[in-house]
Amino acid sequence: MVLGLLGKNISYSFSKNYFNEKFDLLGLKDYSYKIFDITSKNDISEIFNMPDLLGFNVTIPFKKDIIDFLDELSPEAEKIGAVNTVKIDGTKRIGYNTDAIGFKNSLVPLLKPHHQSALILGNGGAFRAVAYILQQLSIPYMVISRNGMNTYSSLNQEIISSHNLIINTTPVGTFPNINDCPPIPVHFFKPQHLIYDLIYNPEETKLLKLGKKAGSQTKNGLEMLHLQADFAWNIWYENQ
Repeated sequence: MVLGLLGKNISYSFSKNYFNEKFDLLGLKDYSYKIFDITSKNDISEIFNMPDLLGFNVTIPFKKDIIDFLDELSPEAEKIGAVNTVKIDGTKRIGYNTDAIGFKNSLVPLLKPHHQSALILGNGGAFRAVAYILQQLSIPYMVISRNGMNTYSSLNQEIISSHNLIINTTPVGTFPNINDCPPIPVHFFKPQHLIYDLIYNPEETKLLKLGKKAGSQTKNGLEMLHLQADFAWNIWYENQ
């Protein structure tokens, strides 16, 4: 059976090793995990022609685009408007979102009473799962993006100080561009801030390094990756 990861410029991903280790552990010699590194939405349809395809994960920048190629969405994926897990069930292509529960389960243990409002950096597919969970947790948020209602240039000390939870959902700072950082005024970070970067490679992005230097609590996306992958595995394997 074939599983995989669909995305663009994703050679940095840890998913292949993670799942291949899982296959070895479970003695699943007929399972393989492939990297489907494509350049545009137009390349998606050919992935579905692969023999023995059981499903695949979806990452940047196709979490919204993939929906056009699916027959059905889980209730949660429909609410979120983004898909990171696809299962082939007979002739049906079903989309799920396991980013949301992965993010929630990795965030909640870190929350403190003063984490009462959030800044979300980015407004792509990953943002949607994060926003969905913050709504569940009754944490109000402001979205910052390059071309949205609130841009990076609008950020000032008052905004940073009043949003003690800062979540980066953009790929800025991902390997190999490890010296890049979202253009947020990090000199306003304080020890009461929790800086959560969904990036996991590198282990500590420039954003997290600057947060740590300011005394802020920091968290990368590796635990979220593992959690969402385990939930995806349950969808593919346990529910067969």
